[in-house]
Amino acid sequence: MRTCLPPRALRALPPEGALAALGRPGGGRNRGFTLIEVLVALVIVAIALGAGIKAAGALANNAERLAEVSAGQWCAENLLTELRLTQQFPDIGESNFACEQLGRSYTGKLKVSPTPNPLFRRVDAAVANDQGQPVLSLSTIMGKF
Repeated sequence: MRTCLPPRALRALPPEGALAALGRPGGGRNRGFTLIEVLVALVIVAIALGAGIKAAGALANNAERLAEVSAGQWCAENLLTELRLTQQFPDIGESNFACEQLGRSYTGKLKVSPTPNPLFRRVDAAVANDQGQPVLSLSTIMGKF
């Protein structure tokens, strides 16, 4: 189906191929991406991959730290529960302890200190890993039975 345009309108139309050439410096050829476009895309992909690898490493470190803190907390809670089960009022002072959880060795210091009320004692258990780095500190109050 042909459209009928007045002769004046036909002269105003650009020649064929001129519309395709608009916006492209090399004429109407659409052969692919320019080198700059490819390099920009590669830079964006590299930055995204770098951020992803960094995030994955942080997750692995956090999981390791969580396992260490959990095992250290079990050590401290086991010691404090053992003190409660003896049903004896702990003596004021400091003592060292060691325990093993999840195949790891932990050392710690148990500190018993007085409180303003003579019927209660504050008990602090500080746990460190096998390299001596502090893992956590757990405190409780024990009463006289």
